[in-house]
Amino acid sequence: MRKYAPILLAAAVAVTGTLPATSANAFPAARQGERIETAPAVTLVAQPLSKKQVAAKFKRTKVRFVTDQAPGTIIVDTNNKFLYFVEGKNRATRYGIGVGREGFGWSGVVKVGRKAEWPGWTPPAEMRRREAKKGHILPTFQPGGEDNPLGARALYLYNKGGHDTAFRIHGTNQPWSIGLNLSSGCIRMMNHDVEHLYARAGVGTKVIVVGPGNRQGAVSYNDRGVDFFGNLFGFGG
Repeated sequence: MRKYAPILLAAAVAVTGTLPATSANAFPAARQGERIETAPAVTLVAQPLSKKQVAAKFKRTKVRFVTDQAPGTIIVDTNNKFLYFVEGKNRATRYGIGVGREGFGWSGVVKVGRKAEWPGWTPPAEMRRREAKKGHILPTFQPGGEDNPLGARALYLYNKGGHDTAFRIHGTNQPWSIGLNLSSGCIRMMNHDVEHLYARAGVGTKVIVVGPGNRQGAVSYNDRGVDFFGNLFGFGG
């Protein structure tokens, strides 16, 4: 029983989320022997950037934000497609994100297990088989770079047992996909945004992913819209 109340307030987007307590277990670890660069997120749709621009509400901004979570926590709202980095003092930095398409959404409490700049990408065997049926041949490994689906940075999400979940928060070579449900479960951000988050969220950072199944447990947050003074004076970094 989720409750969300998006409100437009003079170019501000407000979001409230209150969720019931359920299992907070994250998804299981990646299969034995898979390379740690594995990240099941790619969109194989040719779409010129000029025809698909990121909506203004998904641009990075500081917001007035009330939550029961500690400063430094990341809250991912997959329904409204926002990622929040909690600053404390009722403030947060809000980023627009792209999330999993139907059937690939998830929820849970995880942590940043490791980080990488310009990460390599190893499509899982299951993804390669799935895409091959559509006529798309994926590489077994793609080095990091501007054409890599993982973009400029990746934060690898581990479960509470310390195992890789195979989900990432990462950049993208398709910035027009921000605000859409297109990935295979990873959280994608614009490259300049993931670089900004990467510099602030260290290994061990708690990540709460609010999404299908409510496996994240009880979490309360209220996005009260753009923090105009925070954006003007740079409160929170």
